[in-house]
Amino acid sequence: MKILAVVEQREGALRGVSTEVVTAGAELASVAGGEVDALLLGAPDVASLASPLGEAGAARVLVAAHEALAGYHPDGYAALVSEAVRDGGYELVLFAATSQGKDLAPRVAAQLDVPLAQDITGLSVTEGVLRFVRPVYAGKAFTRITIEGAPALATLRPNVFQGSAEAGAGEVVELSTAVDPTGWPTQVVWFEAAGCDIPDVAEASVVVAGGRGMKDPEHWHLLEDLRAALGNAAGLGASRAVVDAGWRPHGEQVGQTGKTVAPRLYFAVGISGAIQHLAGMRTAGTIVAVNRDPDAPIFKVADYGIVGDLFEVLPRLTEEVTKLRAGS
Repeated sequence: MKILAVVEQREGALRGVSTEVVTAGAELASVAGGEVDALLLGAPDVASLASPLGEAGAARVLVAAHEALAGYHPDGYAALVSEAVRDGGYELVLFAATSQGKDLAPRVAAQLDVPLAQDITGLSVTEGVLRFVRPVYAGKAFTRITIEGAPALATLRPNVFQGSAEAGAGEVVELSTAVDPTGWPTQVVWFEAAGCDIPDVAEASVVVAGGRGMKDPEHWHLLEDLRAALGNAAGLGASRAVVDAGWRPHGEQVGQTGKTVAPRLYFAVGISGAIQHLAGMRTAGTIVAVNRDPDAPIFKVADYGIVGDLFEVLPRLTEEVTKLRAGS
C-alpha cells in the first residue's frame, strides 16, 4: 500500500501534528505492507524540515519549494497535492484535521473526485479493505467507515495518533512541479498574527482551561497567572460557554466544536464537564478539576479534583506551583 501524508509547516517551523500523520501512515503501512511518503510544501529552504518526518517513519519526503508556498494558499496547495497524488499512484492520502487540513483535504478530494473521511480517530486494513473510525454524538459512539474508490482520503484528529521516532533518515526528493502563482484564482495578500506568544491550545503540553465558573472575563487573569507559573509550554483553553459569551477567542475553545487537545496536564477550572467539552480533552494525560459543585461531571474523568471556591483555590495553587518551579 502506498500512503501519502500531507504535512504542515508554519513560518518555517514543522507543526507537531505533522509527525502524528506520518506515524499513523507508517503504522498502517507496516501492517498492510508498503510505505508512507510525506509531502512538505513551503519556502525555498523548507527541505531543512525533512529530518523529523523521516524519523517518524517516512520512506521519502517529497518537497515542493517556492516562495509562493511559504504560507498556506488554498489554490496552490490543492493543485500541488492533487498532482503529487496522481503522479505517485497513492492508495491512501492522510491530512491532519487542523484548520488548514480541513480546508485543504476537501479541495483535493473535489479535484480527484473521490470521497473523504473526516476527523478520524482510528484506521486499519482488513483483507485489503481500508476501515476508518470516527466519533459521533459528541464522542458517545463511534462509526466505522469504508470508502469506495481510490485513492482514499482522510483527515486525522490531532493528538490521537502520537508521533514516534524510528531509525530512518527519509530520502528527500525535490519535486520538479512548476509553481505559477499568477494562475491561481485567488491571491493571499497577507497573514495577520493573533499577536500572542502563548502556545496554541491544541499543541501545548500543559493546558489551563476555564469555564463559566470564572463568572466574569475580568477574572481570567487568575488562569493567566497559573499558566505563567507553569511555564512557556502551557497554553490557555476555554469552554464553549465562555467563547459564546465573548470572553475568549474561538481559537482557545476546547471541545466538540472547538479543538481536541491531549496535553500531559490539563486544568479544568470552573468547567462543569458537559459531554461536548469532554469530547475534546478526555485523552489528556492527567486531568485536574477545580469546581465548587462536588457532583460536577468533570470529576468523573478527573485524576485529581478540588472541590472549593476557585477564587480561593487558584491563587494558592499558583503560589505553590511557583514555589515548586523555583525549587523552594
